[in-house]
Amino acid sequence: MKIIDNLAHIHNEISVAEKRFNRTGASVCLLAVSKTRSVDEIMTAVNEGQRHFGENYCQEAVEKIDVIGRPDLIWHFIGPIQSNKAKQIASHFDWVHTVDRIKIARRLDELRPENLAPLNVCVQINISGEDSKAGITLDDADNFIAELEQFKRLKLRGLMSLPAPASDFDAQRIPFSILKQKLLELSISRPELDTLSIGTTQDMTAAIAEGATIVRIGTALFGPRNATKQTT
Repeated sequence: MKIIDNLAHIHNEISVAEKRFNRTGASVCLLAVSKTRSVDEIMTAVNEGQRHFGENYCQEAVEKIDVIGRPDLIWHFIGPIQSNKAKQIASHFDWVHTVDRIKIARRLDELRPENLAPLNVCVQINISGEDSKAGITLDDADNFIAELEQFKRLKLRGLMSLPAPASDFDAQRIPFSILKQKLLELSISRPELDTLSIGTTQDMTAAIAEGATIVRIGTALFGPRNATKQTT
């Protein structure tokens, strides 16, 4: 089956990139972006050992999480967070990569169930300054992270970003390098910050070269997406 072949190919590409750029083996986590994908497609990857899945649409994701019912899977929310969806996100996900507002962070903190471990969160950085994308500026990161530290049901893990597309490998590396340096700077006083969620199908190798610990791969794994199938 194509998903099985694709998964093996991606893992090989990650391994090759880790060796090429002197990364520790198995230091990069493959996050399978499963938005709009069926339960059957997800389970095909699960049966091959994939455990981390990323979802953008809360309602669709919660339905799939409940149907699959696998406590060994790790679910990452990687889409924009609507305030009225915060309870479901806080209750169903292990990670949230797209925190960029204190109001939303407070909601997630208040609504995270006490019986669950603190919610792993990444701060979304709009590294390319694009009006069409969410995220805080790099200049605001220090103050924003200092505010986040008041929330005891959130566990701050690192930074996430989706830079503007660049076809040239060296150009792809530039924003990732800036993010890597910022994470290193922040982690001097916060050693728990160990996550750099960067890199997609188009720029995964450049991201790994610059320290990605999570790469978010959808199209290369599952094939072209059905863009009409979207739920909030």
